[in-house]
Amino acid sequence: MLALETVVVTLVFLFLLFCLRLYVVLKSGAKYKPGSKGSVSVLVAVGSGRGHTTEILRLLGSLSSAYSPRYYVLAQTDRMSEDKIHAFESSREQGDSEFSVFRIPRSREVHQSWSSSVLSTVNALCYSVPLVFRLKPDLILCNGPGTCVPLCLVGLLLGVLGLKQVVLVYVESLCRVQSLSLTGRILYPLTHYFFVQWAALRDKYPKAIFLGRIV
Repeated sequence: MLALETVVVTLVFLFLLFCLRLYVVLKSGAKYKPGSKGSVSVLVAVGSGRGHTTEILRLLGSLSSAYSPRYYVLAQTDRMSEDKIHAFESSREQGDSEFSVFRIPRSREVHQSWSSSVLSTVNALCYSVPLVFRLKPDLILCNGPGTCVPLCLVGLLLGVLGLKQVVLVYVESLCRVQSLSLTGRILYPLTHYFFVQWAALRDKYPKAIFLGRIV
């Protein structure tokens, strides 16, 4: 019985320590300025070939060449986005096309049941951990696809473990006018910068940053 109590106390202590580290990472991340000593490596969570992908590439088009290299991560079942990525990178100025494309399992397919979504998200997380730990990006940029949830969680884990401070930036899709997407609701409390593109959402979510239409 004493051994069991010791295990429980130890687990509770570790959980509280984890929560404290997570709080510190979330609070300090907004003050952290990546790229102060050079370029900013960006991990970009890419959605389907339309919608999310088009918006995220428009957003990347407004970023300077200092955001390099760019690591694009898309779902294994996404058959359209990679061509758009290569076309986008080919259109950039010469010498500013340092990028790589990676694939991980999709966290949740459209209309997939909640019960099976848990398993598929865990599967995606298992692929995301070694990828994000290897790349160690300065910034993770996403705008809604479910693929970005495990990537952001692993980015936070890097900070909790003290391995790398990763800034998480979420831009809610332009089509979300009155309510956040499911991904947005999940990541709202976990990202360092959370952008919305409609004033109605800014009024509902005090943490959100509203700059008008940015994609």
